[in-house]
Amino acid sequence: MATAPIHNGPTRVGIDGSPADGTADKPVHDYVGLGIIVAAVLLFVANGSTVLTDFIRSVLTGTRPHEPMLSVALILNIALLLFGWRRYVDLTREVGQRREAEETAHRLAHTDPLTGCLNRRSISPVLDEMIETARATGHEVVVVMMDLDNFKRSNDAHGHKAGDEVLRQSARRVGDILPERSVMARLGGDEFAFAAIYDPDHVEAIDRLMARISIAINRPIEVEGVVLDITASFGLATSADRANCQPGEAAAKLMHRADLAMYQAKKSGRNRYCWFEQSMENELRFRSELERGIRDGIPRGEFVPFYEKQINLDTGELTGFEMLARWKSPKHGLLSPEIFIAIAEEIGLISELSESLIRQALKDARDWDPRLTLSVNISPMQLRDPWFAQKLLKLLVEANFPPHRLDIEITETCLHENIGVVRTLITSLKNQGIRISLDDFGTGYSSLAQLRTLPFDQIKIDRFFVSNLGKNKDSDTIVEAISSLGKGLNLPITAEGIESIEVLAELRKYGSFKGQGFLYGQPSDADSVRTLLAEGNLLPMGPVEAPDAPAADPEPPRAATA
Repeated sequence: MATAPIHNGPTRVGIDGSPADGTADKPVHDYVGLGIIVAAVLLFVANGSTVLTDFIRSVLTGTRPHEPMLSVALILNIALLLFGWRRYVDLTREVGQRREAEETAHRLAHTDPLTGCLNRRSISPVLDEMIETARATGHEVVVVMMDLDNFKRSNDAHGHKAGDEVLRQSARRVGDILPERSVMARLGGDEFAFAAIYDPDHVEAIDRLMARISIAINRPIEVEGVVLDITASFGLATSADRANCQPGEAAAKLMHRADLAMYQAKKSGRNRYCWFEQSMENELRFRSELERGIRDGIPRGEFVPFYEKQINLDTGELTGFEMLARWKSPKHGLLSPEIFIAIAEEIGLISELSESLIRQALKDARDWDPRLTLSVNISPMQLRDPWFAQKLLKLLVEANFPPHRLDIEITETCLHENIGVVRTLITSLKNQGIRISLDDFGTGYSSLAQLRTLPFDQIKIDRFFVSNLGKNKDSDTIVEAISSLGKGLNLPITAEGIESIEVLAELRKYGSFKGQGFLYGQPSDADSVRTLLAEGNLLPMGPVEAPDAPAADPEPPRAATA
């Protein structure tokens, strides 16, 4: 940096957190060995000249020495000198080897062997000390979390060797740009953290630093002839914001905040950096509350099915309902699925949640008119469960619900995850008499071959295209094409998102459809649906028996029109 924003002091923090000015522990000497050697030398100097001459003369002439005892003492003195030197050399070598082993163990314990950066366990104490040092001189510390975008996918596609090289070069590129007294750590996988001292009067220097780092990271990396394009997302937090930071906890707090900012950068499109804002922590706290609420709410029965009408647009008759999930949270009230479904999927509870809703919906729909169908959406994660078909059939048996009245809706994007598994599941469910619909059609780029080979019973047009009829030419064209496709494949079509008379009029231009949307009313709970059906004489007086075979295109009920 050319100006004074990022501090360039004379001392750089070493890779293991020690000063990098070349200072180290002083060598340990063998003072016992040195004492023996010094004593032997002094004794030899004091008596060696006289005794040595007499000893050599006796050896050469074969005569007896004048002082035999002194000659023996001379020999012992020489032996003692050799022993002392040998002991000194051996012990010094052993101490050196031991110190080298200790340094190696220390380095391995505190650094990442692949990149040479600090590791997760060693970054916090170094960062705490760095913050205190910076504040003593009127400076602050910026902590940056870096995560390489789509690294796992690239690693799986090109192998771990290429992935390791990407990590090494990314760490090297950032390290070459960081100023003096900076630290950098690899926290695990493709996630790094680094920190630099800056002048709070020149915060703009951080933006210049991040621009240089982004440019360096974005340079392609070539590994064995394969060119890899790399981008990264960054989250920044500064020690200047000292709210709720206790002494000794500043490093952990800053890394937590930088991590939140980094995930916000990923949510905003990746290949960018974001500063921490307090709203991010509030959002995380709210999410944590939702996670705990979902875990506790499923066994408590807080998640309930709501039902949206499905209408025959030609006759206006009610043909069935689509089940929609709602959460009656004691703390937050009635919540829509957009808030909790994605979280339930991420924490691995979507199957348990979905099964509880389907179980209740089957019990509710069992008492409806037998000509009314029940549509249920299936999560992509449930499609990966090889036992899903058996679980669903068990629920049907428990509720004594006719399979032909159940319509399972599979989103179009699921077809691209594992077409083989989806085909097996669809076939298994179809063999039991369950109907299968392709939901959100028009958003997942299904091929005609998939539509012909997979035994779907109907297509549902995504609500985005339907709600924009008459406003967007592309939506008009897509709806017209889907209508023609349905006629060609002999597949009935249901249009979602009918919210106004104008949209309904535009939709009728393209053929005969079933439809659903807010034009026909808001989704209702089970009691409201029972009231509606009772008013239309669509609640049988006695228990409904499942027919032996699915009815072919039953006439829709004539009561309870939209």
